[in-house]
Amino acid sequence: MADVAWIESVLSGAVQAGTVYLLASLGEVYAERSGILNLGLEGMMIIGVAVSFIFTNALGHGAALLVTMLVGGLVALILAFMAVSLRLNQIVVGLALTLFGLGLSGFITSAEIRKGILLSLNPNLSEATLVTQQAPKLPNIAIPVLSEIPLIGEPLFNQNILVYVSYILAIVMWFVLFRTRFGLSLRSVGENPAMADAMGVNVYLMRYIATVIGGMLGALAGAYLFIGYQPFWQEGMTQGRGFISLALVILATWSPLRAILGAYLFGGVEVLQFRLQLLGVGAQTPQFLLMLPYLVTIVTLTLLSFEGVKKRIGVPAALATPYSRE
Repeated sequence: MADVAWIESVLSGAVQAGTVYLLASLGEVYAERSGILNLGLEGMMIIGVAVSFIFTNALGHGAALLVTMLVGGLVALILAFMAVSLRLNQIVVGLALTLFGLGLSGFITSAEIRKGILLSLNPNLSEATLVTQQAPKLPNIAIPVLSEIPLIGEPLFNQNILVYVSYILAIVMWFVLFRTRFGLSLRSVGENPAMADAMGVNVYLMRYIATVIGGMLGALAGAYLFIGYQPFWQEGMTQGRGFISLALVILATWSPLRAILGAYLFGGVEVLQFRLQLLGVGAQTPQFLLMLPYLVTIVTLTLLSFEGVKKRIGVPAALATPYSRE
C-alpha cells in the first residue's frame, strides 16, 4: 500500500507540474503551426504569474484569470506586429519580449508599486494582503466516481479547475487543428504561406490569431503556476519553463494530444528531482537532478538543428520565416 501511495503521489505531482508545460505548449503549437516561433513565451509566462499574483489578491481568481489572459494576448500582439507586419527577426523579437517580461514582472510586483496597484483595484484591502507574497490557491475539485479509480483516479480527477481545462483544451485544439477548415488554413500558412495566400487564406490574420492564442495560453500557464501550483511569489519563478515548453512542442511533433504525454513527462522529471532526494538518491549532488529537464531541452533543440531530423519530425516548413506578398 505504501508503494501504491507513493506512485499516486508521484503521478499527481507530475500532472500538477506538467499542467504548466501543457498550457504553454498548447498555445505554442498553434503559433508554430502558423509559422511563428515565439521565444517570448518565457516572458509571457512570468507576466502571467505577476498579473495573477496581483489580481488574485485584489479581485479573486476569476478576475485574475481573465485579466491574465488579456494581458498575455496584448503582449502577443506586440510579437505579432513585429514578426508579421514588420517582418523582423522572430528570434530576436522573442528574446527581447522575454527580457521585457522578466523586467516588467519584477517592476509591478515590487513592494511600493504592487501596493499602489492593489489599492487602486480594491481600496478595502487589509495591510496583511498588501504586503503578502502569497495568494489563495485554487481548490481541488474531486470528480465523483472517476477520482476513485485505483492508481490514476486521484492524480487525474482530483485536481483544480485549470488542470481540467487543460484536458479539454488539448482535445478541442487537436480537433480544431486537424479536423476543421480553420485548422487546415492554419497549417497551410505554416507550411506554404504563398500557396495559402493564393488559395484565399489571409496569412497575416491567421498568424496574428495563432500568436495571440499562444500568448493567452502562455500567460494562463503562468497564472496556473502561481495560483494552481506554487502560490508564493518570487521573482523569476518560471525558471526557464517557457523554454522547456518550446522543446516540448518539438517532442510532441506539433500535436496538442501528444503534448499531454510530453508535459506530464517533464512534470514527472521535475517532481522526481525532489522525491528521489527524499529517498537519498542524488542527495549529495542535487544539482544533477535539477538540470535534467534543461538537459532534455538542450538535446532536443540541438537535434532540431539537423536538416534530416527536421524533415523526419515534420517541422512546419515556414517556421520563423517572414512572409511578404512582394
